[in-house]
Amino acid sequence: MPPKRILLAETHQTFTGVVRLILKDTGCTMLTAADEPSLAEAVVDARFDLVIADLSFPNSSGENVARWLHRLNPGLEVIILSIHDEPSVAEECFAAGAKGFVLKRTASTDLLAAVETVLGGGTYISAAVELKKKDKKLDRGAKI
Repeated sequence: MPPKRILLAETHQTFTGVVRLILKDTGCTMLTAADEPSLAEAVVDARFDLVIADLSFPNSSGENVARWLHRLNPGLEVIILSIHDEPSVAEECFAAGAKGFVLKRTASTDLLAAVETVLGGGTYISAAVELKKKDKKLDRGAKI
């Protein structure tokens, strides 16, 4: 299997470094985008297996970043990083097409599992977020 390519959309250099450390032993190639033009160009022109994006990553349309990314490239697998643990925020990201939702405060324990789960075809949510939808079988902190 060829190495996986991950694009990290994050404006904070410190957190970018943290994500690189968390994922350093995965064998994945990681590229970063720190602004909207770079991210838009990367997701339209390049082929990535996964995009990890900060929920607050700025885009000129003002829409949810997961929805914006899927509008640019409908085939993207997306994990959202967020400081917000409200169920409605996570539900909006999943409705917009995200396959993972990881809280920044739990990234050190959740992000690697989220990446492995999403790349394996599953869906992941941090354990600290409890979704209200009962029609989905959700395991907190594991693949959905």
